[in-house]
Amino acid sequence: MKPFDVFLWQPPGWPEPHPCVVISHPSRAANKDPVEVLMCSSQRATRSALPHEVILDAADSLDWPTLCKCDLIHAVPKAELKRFRGTVSLARRQLLVRTVIAAHGWPQILSS
Repeated sequence: MKPFDVFLWQPPGWPEPHPCVVISHPSRAANKDPVEVLMCSSQRATRSALPHEVILDAADSLDWPTLCKCDLIHAVPKAELKRFRGTVSLARRQLLVRTVIAAHGWPQILSS
């Protein structure tokens, strides 16, 4: 397992699994439990991404344009991550990281 890998995860109480993106440090992703993930919608995106979201698509191992929510990081036991889908494209990794940083207000915190 490595950063930017895409898996399916079904959070407790959710009716179906959703795509998620591993965003843990490479050492944690490879060797430790749990890992950090960003959740994506299981439905086709029918709108533009909001400032705290990124749209991932077939280039990122998903079946259709999908909203990835960057404002909440989940800690998930590796055993709960099912069905490896692929990896987020190189072209979108930087956008995903920038969106996570901005969605948490970290640029403002660092400049204060």
